Amino acid sequence: MTNNLWPALGMGWSLVIIFLAIWSLVWKGMALWKAARKGETTWFIALLVVNTVGILDILYLYVFSERSKSVK
Repeated sequence: MTNNLWPALGMGWSLVIIFLAIWSLVWKGMALWKAARKGETTWFIALLVVNTVGILDILYLYVFSERSKSVK
């Protein structure tokens, strides 16, 4: 008897889990990069520790962080 989780979940659920992992990694990377560049230690730690499948990361990028001024 093997204790392998992937066959029990099925191929569909495996793809969903892989997609969510990649989705979360991309948003987390962008949010952590921006927080680090702006020197926002509290946000950096919160984004690093809390895993919300990208929701907190997206909110940080588009709601809580100041937009950088575009160069004219």
